[in-house]
Formats: sequence, C-alpha cells, structure tokens
Amino acid sequence: MKTLISTSILLFNLIACISCTGNSAKIDLQKTGVSENSPLKNPETADKNSPEYEPAFAGQTRTQGVKTKTAYKVDIINEDLEKPWGIVNFPDGRFLITSKSGYMNIVSADGKTITKVEGFPEVDDRGQGGLLDVALDPDFKNNRMIYFTFSESVANGNNTAVGKGRLSNDEKKIENPTVIFHATPSYDGKLHYGSRLVFDKDGHLYVSTGERSDIETRPLAQNTMAYLGKILKITKEGKTAPGNPFIGNSKYKPEIYSYGHRNPQGLALDEKGQLWEAEMGPKGGDEVNLINPGKNYGWGDVTYGREYSGTKVSAGIQQKEGTEQPVYYWDPSISMSGITFYTGNINEWKNNLFLGGLSGEKIIRLVIENNKVVGEEWLLEDQKERFRDVLNGSDGNLYGITDSGKLYKVSKK
Repeated sequence: MKTLISTSILLFNLIACISCTGNSAKIDLQKTGVSENSPLKNPETADKNSPEYEPAFAGQTRTQGVKTKTAYKVDIINEDLEKPWGIVNFPDGRFLITSKSGYMNIVSADGKTITKVEGFPEVDDRGQGGLLDVALDPDFKNNRMIYFTFSESVANGNNTAVGKGRLSNDEKKIENPTVIFHATPSYDGKLHYGSRLVFDKDGHLYVSTGERSDIETRPLAQNTMAYLGKILKITKEGKTAPGNPFIGNSKYKPEIYSYGHRNPQGLALDEKGQLWEAEMGPKGGDEVNLINPGKNYGWGDVTYGREYSGTKVSAGIQQKEGTEQPVYYWDPSISMSGITFYTGNINEWKNNLFLGGLSGEKIIRLVIENNKVVGEEWLLEDQKERFRDVLNGSDGNLYGITDSGKLYKVSKK
C-alpha cells in the first residue's frame, strides 16, 4: 500500500510539473512504473450508427489512440489549385496534380509556380466525375508517359476509363492521349467512379472502380462479368495482367483482381509490396482492406454500415462465408479518399498508413503491425479541410491536397 501511495504522489507531482512547464517537460517513465505504451483512447467519440454491429475481432474498429511525439510543422505551399483529385511526384520533386475540370497542373517543389497541362480527353465532370487519378509510368524518365483515370462520356452514360499519353517536352500538353480501358457496363450516373491507380513492381497497373452508387448498379459489385465495384489489374496497354487470379475462368472477366467493392478511392502498396485499399461505406462502414487476389470483399451483401435512410443494407449482416473481413472499419464514416504509406523523415511514422478524410476533414494515421491496425491518430483537424489525396513525398515529407484547392506540406521541425 505504501508503494502504491508513493507512486500515486509521484505521478501527481509529475503531471503537475507538465502542466506548469509545458510540453518541454520530460518524464522518466521507467522510474514511475508507468508503461510508455499505456493505451490512449481512440480519437473517435461520436456514437455509432449501428451500435449493435459487433466487430469480427478485437481491434477491427476504434483501436487504441496514438500521438506523434516528434515535432512537426504544417505549411500550405499553394492554395490556387482548382478541384484537385490526384497527386504524384515527378522524379525531380515537382508535383503533378489533376483537376476534375479536365486538365493537370505541374507545381514546383516549393509550391510557388504552376504550369497547366492540357490535351486530355473530354470528361464528364458532373458530381464526382472528371479527370481523377494520375500515375507516372515506372520508366517515365525515358518515355514521359502518364496514366490517368477519368469519367468518360459515352452514348448511354459514362464509364470509369483509363487513359495514357506522353507529356510534351514543353510540359504544356499530353500527346497522343489514348483510352486503354473502359470499365463497363456504362451507366448514366455521376457517383462512385473509384479511379485510383497504382503500379506494381512488375510495371502492371492496379485500377479501382466503384459500383456507381445506385441500387440498380449495386449488384454489379458481385457480378464477375462486370467491371464495376472491382480492383482490376492490367498491363500498360490495358490488357489482362499476367498471373491474374481468374485467367481461363469463363465466369469472370480476366482483368478482375478482387471484387465486392463499393467505392474504392484509396490504393497503396506497403513496404512488402502488399496492396491495401480504402473504400467508402454507406452510413458507417468505411473500410481498409488488405487486397488478396481472387477474393470477394462483400459489398453489397456484407457491411458494417447502413443505408443513408438508416435501414439495413441487404440482410444487415457483417460476416458471410466466402467474403473477406476489413482489416479496419469506421462507424460513423470518415469518408477517406486517397491513401499512402509513409517512408519519410519522421521515424515513428515509417510504414504507417495515412488516409485523406473528406467529410471527416482530417488526415488519419494508422499504425499497422502484422497486417493489423494497432493505433490510430487524427491529424490536421484544426484545418477544417476535405483532404482528397495524400502523398508520401520524394523529399521525405507528407503532402495533402484539399477540395478547396490547397497543397499542404507536413514536415519534421
């Protein structure tokens, strides 16, 4: 009892010390007997939309909170972007940023200058459509090829489409733009295009597609002869990538890598080359998934969310044989879009997954160990911005673009 009382008094005095001297105070946690890894509460405090939905395993939602110890600073290095959606780095450190209106911007590394790149195919920029994601050819230094996704107008509606073209030597236009893939069937809508692009180590391209949101198109996420609600894997020419899981199976389109997705707007490869995906749920049920070839991720049969009306989705189930569980989910929704794995200058962030939040108006940091989320932190909440995409910068800093047209830089102090 004496030891417990003494420890309590010591802790009280240390806490009082911190409150007096500010964040510069240091605590020798070993001497206090308090673990440095004492769990913090998860940052989410809002009530769940579906409190009766139980996670499939511990830590699948609202895991312990974490807090960055390293001092960092936040700068807005440009605020003149128009409807930005996707961002990549050029080899020299400059940025290439798409605009939903149908063009791209080349932004200098310091954010001070912008050059407009035009010549892209016409886009249907209603709603969530437009010129969306961008990826550089792995051999860009030699061939100057750029790949992009956009909402393509067709006779009976529109598609998520993948195009490519060469960046001209004067960097003002795309030469010979060519559409290499159309995610059919077409649909006359303006939502859920998916549209993220990621190259793998072999130079093949992962493409995400949404199920186009409406009740009539939702079943296409489970329809393996349709390209909607899928992760696809194609070559640079838009053909089936070698090694795809359904090659030779007449019941599946051969470009399909995984299926049963709602609106996957985040794709990223981790340090092991594993593919991770983030997709928006309905009312609750936003997910992070580890994508394995040939697997069914459940939408619209299985979800931790509800219809926007509050009614259950389908049978209202969260687990079903033959479908994959999300590694992590949120309820209520945080509406994440682009994601990235960090390898930069802040050591405690290395190999953490960062997600841009739209309605959540923040950047979320997830600490992942052995393919499980073990910590969550919310960053830049004070900015009140819809973060559309995040980038692990080639200079070791974290970048984010917002729907209001800003380019953020987060760097170590």
